[in-house]
Amino acid sequence: MATIAFIGLGNMGGPMAHNLAAAGHRVQAYDLSAEALAHAVSEGCVQAASAAGAVKDAEFVISMLPAGRHVEGLYVSGPEPLLELIAPSALIIDCSTIEADVAKRVCAIAAERGRDFIDAPVSGGVGGAQAGTLSFMVGASAAQFERAKPILDVMGKNIFHAGDHGAGQIAKACNNMMLAILMAGTCEALNMGVKNGLDPAVLSEIMQQSSGGNWALNVYNPWPGVMETAPASKGYQGGFQTNLMFKDLGLAMDLSQQSAAPVPMGSAARALFSLHKAQGNGGLDFSSLLNLYRDSE
Repeated sequence: MATIAFIGLGNMGGPMAHNLAAAGHRVQAYDLSAEALAHAVSEGCVQAASAAGAVKDAEFVISMLPAGRHVEGLYVSGPEPLLELIAPSALIIDCSTIEADVAKRVCAIAAERGRDFIDAPVSGGVGGAQAGTLSFMVGASAAQFERAKPILDVMGKNIFHAGDHGAGQIAKACNNMMLAILMAGTCEALNMGVKNGLDPAVLSEIMQQSSGGNWALNVYNPWPGVMETAPASKGYQGGFQTNLMFKDLGLAMDLSQQSAAPVPMGSAARALFSLHKAQGNGGLDFSSLLNLYRDSE
């Protein structure tokens, strides 16, 4: 079993850290939120007083943070940059969803200082984090990927080597842009059907078994009451916040500009989520986009 530092214990990071602890690893956990940290300790993690304390003697360092500036600040530019404190023999696995160029830059700085840093953003939502069934998209060398895989296997069921450093972030941006498009289309179709007298559960079943079936509809249905386990049936609480989807769509738009890749549907989805966010829904699950259509009645 390994000694693992885990920094960032939010909706995703908390369950991920718990799964590592449940597998027998020593998880030295830290978060700025005392409540999140206390919950992690109750789930078997060891409390660290600081990020610096968490990485002491760690063989692996895992971070799950909101944005690129937080990742760069934690490892490179903050008051106590962890690259100066992490053992050269440790492997740093950043699971945050951030800009690919930031991931590449932090990796390059880490390499200059004799440290191994890889990007490994995830997909699968809070449910996947809790169940240990996440998908990991890893940007790393072949050797780094093989070293990380046994640890990632504890938290996920689909571990992909996307390519070299930064490739994981590119794959994640593509995936989440597609997810946003699918969720917007699912909301539109359900709303249209209900406006024309169909039962949302019946329509959902029809589309699930037909060519319109997709992950947003089949696993994460946005209509309240259709799927008991979905955030839509829990007041759109938990899950993947609209704020985060909007952030991820911004990353996708940046990539599209850098590569001159046309993304008209991705741009349309971002405009919809921008409007939804502006109406005060940023803290709700992204499937609450349905209300943008229902409220327009």
